Amino acid sequence: MEQHSELVVLAKLTLWVAMSMTYVRFAACRVKPGVPRLLSLLPVVCLLPFLPFHFSSLHLRGISAFFLAWLALFKLLLLCVDAGPLSAPLPFLPFLASAVLPVKLIDPLHHHKRKSPSISPLLPAAAKAALLSAVIPFYRLKDVMHPYLLLSVYCIHMYLALELVLACAAGAAALFLPRGLAIEPQFDAPYRAASLQDFWGRRWNLMVSAILRPSIYLPVRARFGRAAGILATFLVSGLMHEVMFWYITLAPPTGEATAFFVLHGACLVAEGAARQAGWWRPPAAMATLLTLGFVVATGFWLFYPPILRSRADDVVLAECAAAMGFLADAGRAVMAWVR
Repeated sequence: MEQHSELVVLAKLTLWVAMSMTYVRFAACRVKPGVPRLLSLLPVVCLLPFLPFHFSSLHLRGISAFFLAWLALFKLLLLCVDAGPLSAPLPFLPFLASAVLPVKLIDPLHHHKRKSPSISPLLPAAAKAALLSAVIPFYRLKDVMHPYLLLSVYCIHMYLALELVLACAAGAAALFLPRGLAIEPQFDAPYRAASLQDFWGRRWNLMVSAILRPSIYLPVRARFGRAAGILATFLVSGLMHEVMFWYITLAPPTGEATAFFVLHGACLVAEGAARQAGWWRPPAAMATLLTLGFVVATGFWLFYPPILRSRADDVVLAECAAAMGFLADAGRAVMAWVR
């Protein structure tokens, strides 16, 4: 019954988003960029952050918050100043997909010249789903696991879950996208990152990098320099992660996620300065090991505690188990119908 009610909510929210983006496209075509366009889009800008709260499922609430209250909201703010990636003259379906799904426009003249990211070709979505289903049973031993081993399992779980969520959203978008649109890259083998800049800028959650670059980094860098652009970008990313944690845990922000990203921003600036001065040139294997070790260690310290204190991990496991049970029942029903 609960799954049915969540599907009803999903259908209603899909309709609300479609109507909202219809209005956004209509207004953007008729109102000039700047404050007038911002004022015309303000009702939708205010609506989007409230929609995810209609879900009782932690997964659906968190995923919809990421797409609507972060990515779509930032895209609408960029549209107010004609900075892309949204474009008012687009047909409605491409406009809708570009606004709320991991989709980006392709420049036909440069598409074939660009190197496509190596988004884990050896681990397609089906293999990642199988790996995730193999990871989940380990949580039965969480009471006897060493805390660091348990946090390592959380890291693997988060990476696989994000890959699957974004791959499913991208696959849904690909069903109705015309030529000229491409799926936004998600991850590019983050476990091979050779530096913090490589990890955050080129390999991890590239959708966020693609939206923060034009909205925060480039404007700040143009006025105050590269270091200020990096620090501002990581500060905003930290604040938005606090908001995402609020959607997931329904608990007040603690500031730990912001501290995590500000720390990484400061270390990235220091890393760039050290490399430019010739002080930091470790071998590739050591650089990868140190980068991943730093990301994981600081994640244990600052990123995961707000989630664990709220017991959101227990809710995630319960919902994963319910989803796996639902899929198993559906598979048995299909097999019985085929026979």
